Amino acid sequence: MEYIKNLVFDFGGVIADIDRDNAVSHFRSLGLTEADTLLDKYHQKGIFLEVEDGRTDARGFAEKLSKLCHRELSVDQCKQAWRSFFTNVPVYKLDYLNSLKNKYRVFVLSNTNPFVMSWARSKDFTSAGKPLDHYVEKIYTSYEMGCVKPDKKIFELMIKDAGIRPGETLFIDDGTSNIERGKELGFPTFQPKNGEDWRDSLTALLETMNED
Repeated sequence: MEYIKNLVFDFGGVIADIDRDNAVSHFRSLGLTEADTLLDKYHQKGIFLEVEDGRTDARGFAEKLSKLCHRELSVDQCKQAWRSFFTNVPVYKLDYLNSLKNKYRVFVLSNTNPFVMSWARSKDFTSAGKPLDHYVEKIYTSYEMGCVKPDKKIFELMIKDAGIRPGETLFIDDGTSNIERGKELGFPTFQPKNGEDWRDSLTALLETMNED
């Protein structure tokens, strides 16, 4: 086994805690009756997929959602609805990511959209006033890369851009299909549960994997 030199984290469900039901309720309150069908923890459908794979931008999503809800909705209203997915951003996890940067290259690979990232990449992200970018080397987002996990293309684009080898890179994600794809491509993997404090488990795993 190769030594681990790089860590790739998912965002929602790993770094930040998510609640799909809360988001479904919020979008329903805007008038989206089919929110339960379109919204998923891991893989979106319809216009929700379009904004995550980059086919639709924030304004385009607001216009399409307005038509589905039969009312005029602003970009900010859409942002607040997307934000309702996220219930907590544990600062202790972010501090842990910072400490990992002393030994590893640390990245984020996320199925996400401009609404979520406009918050995550701002000073409003945490009480410390620092964006997600502060805690990692680079953030790879589905909407900017034009494809979503578990499509192998998004992994391949990240591998090429970051200049990393899958065998030296631990992939950390809470989605089973994403983990399975990572394994197919040669990544060692770690699958924590949403809301879990995975720091001790990850520390122990890395120590085992990097034993002489």
